[in-house]
Amino acid sequence: MAEVRSEVETSSLGLGAPQSADYPQLPHPAADPTLPVAEPLKVPEDLQPETQAEPDTCPLPPRRMWEDSFDTENYSAVSWRQYFDQSEDIPVGPSETRDVFRVYRNGTDGPLLVLLHGGGHSALSWAVFTTAIASRVTCRVLAMDLRGHGSTQVRQSDDLSTQTMSRDVANVVRACYGEAPPPIVLVGHSMGGAIAVHTASSMLLPTTVGLVVIDVVEGSAMEMLHSMQNFLKGRPRSFESIAHAIEWSVKSGQIRNRESARVSMVGQIKRHVEVEDVVESPEQAVPVSDVVVEGNEEICVDPSYVSDKPDGTSEVSIPEPEGVYSWRIDLSKAEKYWDGWFRGISNLFLGCNLPKLLLLAGVDRLDRDLTIGQMQGKFMMQVLPPSGHAVHEDTPDKVADALASFLFRHKFAEASRGQRTSSSYPFTR
Repeated sequence: MAEVRSEVETSSLGLGAPQSADYPQLPHPAADPTLPVAEPLKVPEDLQPETQAEPDTCPLPPRRMWEDSFDTENYSAVSWRQYFDQSEDIPVGPSETRDVFRVYRNGTDGPLLVLLHGGGHSALSWAVFTTAIASRVTCRVLAMDLRGHGSTQVRQSDDLSTQTMSRDVANVVRACYGEAPPPIVLVGHSMGGAIAVHTASSMLLPTTVGLVVIDVVEGSAMEMLHSMQNFLKGRPRSFESIAHAIEWSVKSGQIRNRESARVSMVGQIKRHVEVEDVVESPEQAVPVSDVVVEGNEEICVDPSYVSDKPDGTSEVSIPEPEGVYSWRIDLSKAEKYWDGWFRGISNLFLGCNLPKLLLLAGVDRLDRDLTIGQMQGKFMMQVLPPSGHAVHEDTPDKVADALASFLFRHKFAEASRGQRTSSSYPFTR
């Protein structure tokens, strides 16, 4: 035992062979020319790897920590069919002045969640959230493209007043479910949250039982309006492909959840139409609702591109884009409506005689009226960091948890099969 211990103690912490009389140090082959040297292993030609030429490109600059290497597959668009049961175009109004609203639906039982998206977005922004809430709650979902957004086609797409859009919501719900729809919970994000508040406050849908507003507060919203035009000007005017638009949305932080960006960005952009594909004769004037379909893509023609010539015919003047895809709606032209969306909504929200839930990306967004109302227990509130403004897209599971707990607490809905209700979700009251 003593001999063994002596050898181990001289082994350099066990990283090399012990040097003693029983383990003589052997010479290195290179030090003794008389020793045979092994020849290098020969690999058969059919097994040798193909040589690749060095790419003749400049080295890429170092990437920021939040950037991922671009991968077309990872940024490719995903179909809405993975998240909703069906998509429909709902006609509203008399045939001569009919508007058509695009809606996405899911579920056949339980309360009806009417989901209203934010400015510039579309109903597809609720796609991933819809799957999340359906796995927790037995409910129906109706997500609609609001006027001027997504695939909705209306005659006055530039009328984005709260009164008009609130009536649109009520008309679409009635067109889908009749005069006696199921119990309704209005859920809105940003601009859609303001429209949800106005719809509930005006009692346009008598079966409304709950109101959920996501990251829209009058005080902070009014402050942000001063810099909104600069924000819009700072965005890319166009994109080379849908994949590049998705990549930009993720890396810019507009949508921090790649899965959601891959389905929702499709509703925010449109493909440019070549002039010769639109008007080839005087009879081919472009009406407001024209949509050209190529394969699975919708190519929308903006009527603002159509102008009258002195001879009474029409021509299309399409600005030369930097890329193939541009934004579906120019929000900068809706500036006259911005103030009306948000001014007074805090008091309207507090005045709605309904169970209410406010979800925020940060507690700093609360204004004075809501702070007092929250301290008085007039509504439930949940802060869901870390997320950006698109809370329901960045953290769809957390939003679904909060909404499910809200629905269970007020007995609006039952848990989905295989799910257990829980009353331990940490609401701030």
